Amino acid sequence: MTSDLGGRVVVLAGGLSPERDVSIRSGRRVAEALRGHGVSVDTLDVDGSLLAALAEDRPSCVVPLLHGAAGEDGALRGVLDALGLPYVGSRPSACRSTFDKPVASAAVRAAGVAAPESVVLAATTFRELGAGPVLAAIESSLGLPLMVKPTRGGSSLGASVVRSAAELPAAMMAAFAYGDIVVIERYVAGTEVAVSVLDDGDEPRALPVVEIAPDGGFYDYGARYTAGATEFFVPARLPADVLAACAQAAVTAHSVLGLRHWSRSDLIVDAEGRPWFLEANVAPGMTETSTYPQALAAAGLELGAVTLGLVRRALAE
Repeated sequence: MTSDLGGRVVVLAGGLSPERDVSIRSGRRVAEALRGHGVSVDTLDVDGSLLAALAEDRPSCVVPLLHGAAGEDGALRGVLDALGLPYVGSRPSACRSTFDKPVASAAVRAAGVAAPESVVLAATTFRELGAGPVLAAIESSLGLPLMVKPTRGGSSLGASVVRSAAELPAAMMAAFAYGDIVVIERYVAGTEVAVSVLDDGDEPRALPVVEIAPDGGFYDYGARYTAGATEFFVPARLPADVLAACAQAAVTAHSVLGLRHWSRSDLIVDAEGRPWFLEANVAPGMTETSTYPQALAAAGLELGAVTLGLVRRALAE
């Protein structure tokens, strides 16, 4: 089988973020899926040789599968725009808004989707005002338990659940290890779900909702990418009306944030069946344990065919 693209596709994977290994696994899987449809594919890392490689053998289209700051903050996509290279995924401005969790939450909340109340705190403020008084004020305002995480980044790196005041200082330090600004939000107990959105036609549509049940109770980095550490249910074991509400929340987030082609929203469904928006991802993971490929399979779709369709869409746009 040979594709009709008339040129090669470059998958970008790797980079220097803490999510490098996940990005490499995502890139490898997508590249193999595209080759299964006769597409000529090269996988390139993001380093000093990238721009020369793109200029020397200009691809038809680029598929950025970089996770973390270098791939999801919009900067690299801005360079691709400057080079006039078509690519799959969201534009730089949408990436910037989505990658900043408090900004994304505020936009989605304004569109009518619930999002946890939160406080954003810079490391400089934390030091200047004193850790004790700051943490006491936050605990008094938001109560316990809390979720603490960097405002930027993914894969739950630096994120932790705080159930007692004694745990809060260590959680803050863990989050500050991955960024200078931290978001502390009211913890919402419930069923964690991931809702993937595919934007390959007239309107974005949600794929089947994936329920996430980590063995350890918290969907951290190890639970995400260690085979067997998390159990997934597709579709999620929720009533039909709740599944529909989750799908609508993810499509709303995709649209409000101005996302393109594909995205994934992470939600918590509380005891009353209300979905709460946690964050959105412009470069969903595509590894063997990632939820986007699981949702595609549950919808009767194949990763290579979907990606090839999005490549064609990027070329047309």
